[in-house]
Amino acid sequence: MSKPLILVCNDDGITAPGIRALVEVVQEFGEVMVVAPDSPQSGQGHSITLADPLRLKPVKSFDGIEAFKCSGTPADCIKIAKHFVLKGRKADLCVSGINHGSNSSINIVYSGTMGAAMEAAIEGIPSIGFSFLDYAHEADMEVCKPYVREIVKDALENGLGGSQLLNVNIPALPAAEIKGIKYCRQANGKWVETYLEKEDPYGKPYYWLTGEYVYKDAGEETDIWALENGYVSVVPSKFDLTDYEALKKRMDT
Repeated sequence: MSKPLILVCNDDGITAPGIRALVEVVQEFGEVMVVAPDSPQSGQGHSITLADPLRLKPVKSFDGIEAFKCSGTPADCIKIAKHFVLKGRKADLCVSGINHGSNSSINIVYSGTMGAAMEAAIEGIPSIGFSFLDYAHEADMEVCKPYVREIVKDALENGLGGSQLLNVNIPALPAAEIKGIKYCRQANGKWVETYLEKEDPYGKPYYWLTGEYVYKDAGEETDIWALENGYVSVVPSKFDLTDYEALKKRMDT
């Protein structure tokens, strides 16, 4: 039997430690191809490039693995991979990450990591986004590897349990303190934002986004609860934004 084909992307860029750790794990399971942004693209969500041409260049960042850097967004990378890198083949699995920082709760909407995974899911490729709640560039990605390995192995052997997209977040804890994997729902929360207004050396104003996350959900079945209590959170996600409950109420009236 042929090995499964695994497409790897991220939003922190082709040189980020997280994507290297992800490649090191998934290459155990099959043939790997990498298409990732040529520079950090955090917070790009599902944006795509329309006004500028895209550049795609091969890189030798991973021994024995075909890899490319793309000038576009994470979602662009998936589109470019489909049309030019995979050359008519369909990946068996797409993995995105490992992101430096949380993509739990509402962060999934803004996340370039999940934007890439979601784009692949739209193309019918089972997809998983991995994030580590340690924002430091030198974060110890070894903590993540056993959970990436377990989740990827299960996905390849058993599918994603009826979903096409998983959002996985790993708490920033020593390995011995992580209690295991918990499947859960996306927590209800939002960013309460403000802007710092400053002046540059020429006296012109500029604005810097800041704010704090407000958690509005006390449920023990949420990803935030799982992470705060030492679990790896796994949220089956989707790109259908229809509010079916509200739709049903409308149709029943």
